[in-house]
Amino acid sequence: MSVPIDVKTTLERFRRFMIYNTCLSFIPKGYLKDPTVFPERNSERGQIYLEAAAKIELAKIKDITFVKAVDVLGIIYASKSGNTQLRWRQISGSLGRLMGQASLNSVVNLIESKVLTKEYVEGLVSHMQELRSEREGENSTED
Repeated sequence: MSVPIDVKTTLERFRRFMIYNTCLSFIPKGYLKDPTVFPERNSERGQIYLEAAAKIELAKIKDITFVKAVDVLGIIYASKSGNTQLRWRQISGSLGRLMGQASLNSVVNLIESKVLTKEYVEGLVSHMQELRSEREGENSTED
């Protein structure tokens, strides 16, 4: 099951989400603290790609390549399972729009990284309950 995502968020919050979802257990502490360091991953195992004015490869650990990036314009994020497909696009400065589909596990990490607010999630849950009720109403037959 995936959840539709369409929110404005900062680059740092989305960077945190990517780290939580992919490499929190092995990212070097210095990289974790540096807001200009991002994980990237080859497309064959769930793509993470940064479009930036400039980026330098720092290190490769497991299937993640850590890059130092300047002026990030966009990010394509796809989970290994394929259940999460997100795109972040710069709007102004470090603010961007995040759109796509997220698995429930990714939604948890989007909340943890403060990309999604409690209110946004409550609205999603309410919307999903409405859709479920509509489907159940369509499927019930009256005698």
